[in-house]
Amino acid sequence: MGDGVARDRSSLRAARLGILTAVLVGVALWAVRDVLARRGRNTWDHTLRVAVVVLRLEPVSDDVMTVLRARSGALEDRMEEELTRYRPGAPRPFALSIFGPVDVLRRPPTPDGAGLVDLALHAWNTFWYVRAVDARADVDASHFDCRIYIVVRPQSKRDRTLVEGQSEEGGRIGSVEVELGPDDGSADFALAGVAHEVFHTLGATDKYDERGKTLIPLGLAEPERRPVFPQRFVEIMAQNRPLSREVERPLATIGDVSVGPATAREIGWSR
Repeated sequence: MGDGVARDRSSLRAARLGILTAVLVGVALWAVRDVLARRGRNTWDHTLRVAVVVLRLEPVSDDVMTVLRARSGALEDRMEEELTRYRPGAPRPFALSIFGPVDVLRRPPTPDGAGLVDLALHAWNTFWYVRAVDARADVDASHFDCRIYIVVRPQSKRDRTLVEGQSEEGGRIGSVEVELGPDDGSADFALAGVAHEVFHTLGATDKYDERGKTLIPLGLAEPERRPVFPQRFVEIMAQNRPLSREVERPLATIGDVSVGPATAREIGWSR
């Protein structure tokens, strides 16, 4: 009897170990495939699909959605022009799909610190937050290379404001908060913020300092320009267009956005 019980227990342990091993192997294979897929985005041999999910914390007119959708094509066109400068004949880099608006009670989660536990908890909270939002917005995450969640507020003053967002560097999810009104300029400003976060997910780094000032020459769209100032464009990973070393201006339209050589190298547009 004792030998039979021992054999049963041994078989049970072996079965449990086999199941655990299979699960771990499955997770490892999924992780490897996901990493390779994310790296594959930077080959630029196909168009990346970007979901832009609009979240409302406060009442914002549905008209802004119409303008946002209408102007998303302008961002796609502008990014195609920029990629063509570095890689003539390359496919259109981005295809944007606008979802929402989804009314929410809170903003996307932010990490409480930079420790491993903080980051792990943030990843967990973000997973459940975007899962709930995606379900309400009818977003199938598997259809997109990255998703940007844009929290919109009504314009409170004439000057447009953008709150610096957050994105997984080399990941698939980002968020940004903007004030949005029913005009093309407001939509362009918001879409530039979206593009900034998309580039973060592709490995690009910020090109401005703690005051929001453009890093020179790193954050210049045309560092080779002579004279250097005024710059003609806003570098996508900076915040403004430098007119001099001290004076800068925000973008007016999506046509003001450009991808400088430093950012192009980071995301694989150039070497």
